Amino acid sequence: MKILIIGGGGREHAIAWKLSKEKGIVKIYCAPGNAGISDVAQCIDINDSDIDKLLVFAKENKIDLTVVGPEVPLVKGIVDEFEKCGLRIFGPNKECARLEGSKAFSKDFMVRHNIPTAKYKEYTNIEDAINEIDTFGYPVVIKADGLAAGKGVIIPQNREEAMQTLHEMMSHKKFGEAGNKIVVEEFLKGIETSILAFVDNNTIVPMVSAKDHKKVYNNEEGPNTGGMGTFSPSEIYTDRVAKEIEKEVLLKTLEGFKKDGLDYKGILFIGLMITEEGAKVLEYNVRFGDPETQSVLFRLETDLNNIIEAILNNKLNEIDIVYKKEESVCVMLTSGGYPDNYEKGKVIEGLNKLDDDIVVFHSGTKLIDGKLVTNGGRVLGITSSASTVEEAAKKVYENIERINFEGMHYRTDIGITLCEELS
Repeated sequence: MKILIIGGGGREHAIAWKLSKEKGIVKIYCAPGNAGISDVAQCIDINDSDIDKLLVFAKENKIDLTVVGPEVPLVKGIVDEFEKCGLRIFGPNKECARLEGSKAFSKDFMVRHNIPTAKYKEYTNIEDAINEIDTFGYPVVIKADGLAAGKGVIIPQNREEAMQTLHEMMSHKKFGEAGNKIVVEEFLKGIETSILAFVDNNTIVPMVSAKDHKKVYNNEEGPNTGGMGTFSPSEIYTDRVAKEIEKEVLLKTLEGFKKDGLDYKGILFIGLMITEEGAKVLEYNVRFGDPETQSVLFRLETDLNNIIEAILNNKLNEIDIVYKKEESVCVMLTSGGYPDNYEKGKVIEGLNKLDDDIVVFHSGTKLIDGKLVTNGGRVLGITSSASTVEEAAKKVYENIERINFEGMHYRTDIGITLCEELS
């Protein structure tokens, strides 16, 4: 079986790493891939959003299955185009991908189907937003409606910061066309967590839980990033919380797909806030989360390829999905200055000194003249597992001390200072 993975980050490295260990996989290609992915797949120099070139490659190379990693090609409709040509591809179609491509579409879906979420209002006129912003209280959540590479959510603490954010998004186009429409939400107090789920037309199956850390600095301080690290399982995802989320979120979401005629097949990422009033949905993403995928796939024992085939055939309910009991941690090493301005091309050293049970998922790397260098904001995801999250974290941090590149930054509290459960 020949597989094409679309994307070039840590999530795609984790997918390729997992599939490369499974039976029946003859060849894995990755477009565009990165230096780390090249160890387990043949990297192809095609941009992950160039649907026409990807389609030609899949046809010419007789690809049996294409797995889409990032959100942009999904939102642009890559699944629809591949399926028109009779090619098997894993991911939701363009209509379903609007759940991530438009915050307003997503919030409307939640409200219509009685899925718990924060109160909100959408705006296309900045003056209307300015006039009504105080009614939400502070802090307040302001989101660019469209895709913004995981950085389009700002939480102003007061009116002055809110005014600045509104002008940056809507007037100065900080996030480009994504800010033509914004969503303003009430701020939810609680503990943030997330769940990834496998979905076909009839079934939704949650994966093991994971906790993501979005803030760039320790203790959840600083600006939002694409993710500074994760651990699995999330310490707050208790049996009680899991049952509540299954009833109030997962099953209602699946029923919403059916009522709206959404032919959803693929991965659904659900960002959650566990509040005193119960779990509320922060966002939907229509693909594997990054870096949640690194922690979750690290624990997955069942062949991912078998799960994908079951979903494409609407037989997800017939497959038994098994995970390792060991718990996992992934800590991201980032370029200095991320998520704002940062430099690329810094030589990475020390990866040859790591313990055998450490897996390094490459997010932004490149080979230049035989040297491994940085090529993005998030660079490496250092990942391992142990009997507890704390033990896995200790192992990861001991190995991080052996790695170095100019400007290297990482949080030192991933999996170390666990949040207290809400009673």
